[in-house]
Amino acid sequence: MKYETVIGLEVHAQLLTNSKIFCGCSAKFGNPPNSQTCPVCMGYPGVLPVLNEKVLEYAIKASLATNCHINEESRFARKNYFYPDLPKSYQISQYEAPLAEKGFIEITVNEERKKIEITRIHLEEDAGKLVHTEGYVTSNKSFADFNRTGVPLIEIVSEPDLRSSQEAREYVRKLRTILQYLEVCDGNMEEGSLRCDANISLRPVGSKILGTKTELKNLNSFRFIQKALEYEINRQCMVLEAGEKVIQETRLWDPDQNRTFSMRTKEEAHDYRYFPDPDLVPFSIESEMIHQIKAGLPELPEIKIERFIREYEIPRYDAEILASSRELADYFEACAGFSSHYKMIGNWIMGELIRELRNHNRTVANCPVTPEILMGLLKMIDEGIISGKIAKYVFEEMFKTGKSAEQIVKEKNLIQISDQKELEEIIDKIVAENPKVIEDVLSGKKKAMGFLVGKVMKATSGKANPGIVNQILKKKL
Repeated sequence: MKYETVIGLEVHAQLLTNSKIFCGCSAKFGNPPNSQTCPVCMGYPGVLPVLNEKVLEYAIKASLATNCHINEESRFARKNYFYPDLPKSYQISQYEAPLAEKGFIEITVNEERKKIEITRIHLEEDAGKLVHTEGYVTSNKSFADFNRTGVPLIEIVSEPDLRSSQEAREYVRKLRTILQYLEVCDGNMEEGSLRCDANISLRPVGSKILGTKTELKNLNSFRFIQKALEYEINRQCMVLEAGEKVIQETRLWDPDQNRTFSMRTKEEAHDYRYFPDPDLVPFSIESEMIHQIKAGLPELPEIKIERFIREYEIPRYDAEILASSRELADYFEACAGFSSHYKMIGNWIMGELIRELRNHNRTVANCPVTPEILMGLLKMIDEGIISGKIAKYVFEEMFKTGKSAEQIVKEKNLIQISDQKELEEIIDKIVAENPKVIEDVLSGKKKAMGFLVGKVMKATSGKANPGIVNQILKKKL
């Protein structure tokens, strides 16, 4: 390519507090419109906002986990703009004195490790939400829901260190995992708990001067982040190749048409006229508070991955998947407490468990197959009571019913046939019925042996012990 892609991201994460950032209203998602408002979050005259201490604690956790420096003094500012879902006509945010600065996280893309610098993390309140009626274009009617107004956010601003849509996607995924491990954000992108804006530009390869950027607003899924950036990279490349100039503007992603479209140009951009909020005094954070919060941080994903590799002797790929969420990592470790077959446990979690969770739209927290139940199934495989093939069927039944493997195997008569005499009788019959296949086996065709094993498994409804079947076949042939 003639051009290098330069991307910086602004990630907005909703903090998992019960109440809003400056008042006691509930921050819960999904309640009836305008049922969670008060004079403070609606900005009535004469009211005074008060900072929620839990918001500050959660923001410090996120800052420490992303290697940021916590500033000695922070202050809130008013970000002034008009929009129908912003009742005060300004948003309380931070500008010149943010909570934290100069952090980083590391990502891995195509097996290459890369450090992404974080410029700042600051606190702010969310705006409300406009709900457009059906036929909005013709009726021009919308309703304002102010439940989200005053919901606590942190904005995590990266340096322009990202060079591809894949890196951007991985950066947001990594941030989301960290925040979920900390239990400060649920990371639910569909509900808007985590969303990002992307600044993207192209420049000639080797150039140190940044190109003209466009901003992509409100990307709320990993797929949209990657697809929107890929589209915008191609669009800007075509503009430059045609000898034209990229216009600095804000654009939105249309998932139905798989394209971005212009929202406003630089000339129409807001002048936010930031100034210190007179209702909220500057605040300092004592070092003792930072030390206490740091001491209480959980084991973070990177450290957990390295420990899994070292302690359980599993491949890095497995460790990264098993540590991709705190719940999944805890599930794996609970299973590992029953058996030292760590690789086998990991395979079942990464395969059968994750597949069934996706198929039934469940999380690990409400999974009907507990670690104890799963390990009961793996014990039956290990003891030769059921085959691996039967075990997969049993697992599906366990997931549907919540019953133990022992119950299901007993109810459905699925115990593996390991009796040598019984299997020899079945094999003798199959050998006699397939003389051509026997010739192929004797001439060295490996697939022919597999055909015979398959016939035996079919004749026993999958209950024959495959190891013993192979031994008998080889002996007879």
